[in-house]
Amino acid sequence: MITRLLLIFLLFLISCKSDKRYHDAGEVKEQDRSEVVADFNETITTLREEKDAVFRNADRSPLPDEERANFEGLVYFSPDSTYRVAARLERAVLPKMIRMETTTNEVMIQQEYGELTFELHGKTHRLKVYRDLELQRDPQYENYLFLPFTDLTNGAETYGGGRYLDLTIPEADTLMLDFNKAYNPYCAYNSKYSCPLVPPENHLEAAIRSGEQRYP
Repeated sequence: MITRLLLIFLLFLISCKSDKRYHDAGEVKEQDRSEVVADFNETITTLREEKDAVFRNADRSPLPDEERANFEGLVYFSPDSTYRVAARLERAVLPKMIRMETTTNEVMIQQEYGELTFELHGKTHRLKVYRDLELQRDPQYENYLFLPFTDLTNGAETYGGGRYLDLTIPEADTLMLDFNKAYNPYCAYNSKYSCPLVPPENHLEAAIRSGEQRYP
């Protein structure tokens, strides 16, 4: 009888320890998720603070002098990790050169490097990604990819001409698209700049409430 009671007691202890262990594991996972979100938010916030510093710099800012004097910072959507998605890159077998018009009626020649396919908020989207062959002669930009896009926020919440993302050619066929880093072209701040217009095929039938908003 004593032996049986002792066995029941030991099983009770083991059961309690097992429950506690799994409970602790759950707490650690939840804490890890919170830390990941905090790190992500901090990274995006730091990048935005650095960009604001550039806009305050008289030697580097695209803002006219009279606007820079009263510059208080760019306007952004709050950091949101749901707008950071993995995209599959399908490289063009025979990359073609396209003429990309600009805001000053000039023309830029870009290579259509490939197409990105990704899921966002339950829907599949596709965007063309481009490469500037002249720019890639500079070793600093030899792996640079240019992604211009428009979406349903343009004109109301974001710059009417669309926004850009800077990407790097991946070794594999997958890369991360972080729309939190979407930015306005310089012509959104100063008409003296010549900016590529977004090709019609790069319009997203979605509201990308992420990244930089319209400049006030």
